Amino acid sequence: MPSIFSAIQLRMQNLSQRQQVIAQNLANSETSGYKARDVSEPNFGDLLGSSGVVVSKPQVQLTGAMKSLGAVQPIGSGIVFDKDVSETKPDGNNVTLEDQLLKMGKVQADFSAMTNIYRKQLSMLKTALGKGGNG
Repeated sequence: MPSIFSAIQLRMQNLSQRQQVIAQNLANSETSGYKARDVSEPNFGDLLGSSGVVVSKPQVQLTGAMKSLGAVQPIGSGIVFDKDVSETKPDGNNVTLEDQLLKMGKVQADFSAMTNIYRKQLSMLKTALGKGGNG
């Protein structure tokens, strides 16, 4: 698969996971102590591996001092605590509907952009193969 299609697929999977996490945040907006979550960006350096170029993503291991300053270790599988929260309620919940809806709108716009890029790439391939690329 050409790398542009791999990159589009990776990004669309990331956006799908992010949409699910945002939905979980919204579902837990009234749960005491719940901390908003987000999805880390995909490592596009992995796409370069086939060309002989290796880009490694730095791994940060939190020390006790970092934790005492409020840093938190990622939850796993790309899900991390959301660092862009605008407020925390007295019960410890930091999910705000406005923030989550703005993020959902960004996911929708990014997904639409990826769909358009995919469509354009497919059209260019069809044109290059002489199959017509008008769609």
